[in-house]
Amino acid sequence: MKKNKDKILMCPPDFFTVDYVINPWMVGSEGSMSLDLARQQWGQLRDAIEEYAEVVTIDPQPDLPDMVFTANAGAVYGNKAIASHFMPHERRPEEAHFKAWFRDNGFELLDLDDKIGFEGAGDCLNDRRGSWLWTGHGFRTEIEAHKEIQDFFDLEVVSIRLTDERFYHIDTCFCPLTDGFLMYHPPAFDFDSRMAIETRIPPHKRIIVDTIDAGNFACNAVNIGDRVFLHRASEPLKARLMLAGFSVYEIELTEFLKAGGSAKCLTLKLTEPLHA
Repeated sequence: MKKNKDKILMCPPDFFTVDYVINPWMVGSEGSMSLDLARQQWGQLRDAIEEYAEVVTIDPQPDLPDMVFTANAGAVYGNKAIASHFMPHERRPEEAHFKAWFRDNGFELLDLDDKIGFEGAGDCLNDRRGSWLWTGHGFRTEIEAHKEIQDFFDLEVVSIRLTDERFYHIDTCFCPLTDGFLMYHPPAFDFDSRMAIETRIPPHKRIIVDTIDAGNFACNAVNIGDRVFLHRASEPLKARLMLAGFSVYEIELTEFLKAGGSAKCLTLKLTEPLHA
């Protein structure tokens, strides 16, 4: 039986710019990005993903430059979705557009208390083998969101705490891969979180990402089957991924790195099958 293609949500970068600072990567980048180059890079990522998945889009909106980062639209599991409530006030006007998109596309939406910070699939990632959600806190998502997520999705939440403001969402430093592999940058997490990760992921399934690769957003990758799409990876990291059975596709995303995002940030996987 043929497996249905994954469906991935993206948003064209028509209004993308870097003109405020809400994470360390943005410092000094204001006004330095090229919209033409951003459009070209986004198109190359979309085209590469479309070879293996169905890409659907949400309309970009004027004055909402970060809407391009659809990973932060919300978290999806089966036909349920939890829309984000952004910690930075600059991104809060995006919320109504993403909520409307989820409703219009048939998702059952949780009405999360707007006093609780939660930034979607930036901080809530489905393990690719175990029946749990890796869920971050520390900078953009608050621990109070975790019980709400667990109850609504009826799925165990494993809380992991970020400690380095450069890695403000877990998807900047942590990437669950097909068949239970995990690509991650351990220094981004506190001791208890590293223990939780190591308890659940056996050593041969852990792909450790060093400081240089983490700084190039190697963990912020899109995984479709045995393919990994990312901005840049060192030769040793590519070799480790290939040894684990993955094909690596490098796609230049320099303009989005200036805003603190890369391949994964620019996508939201809409087909998260229910665990048995």
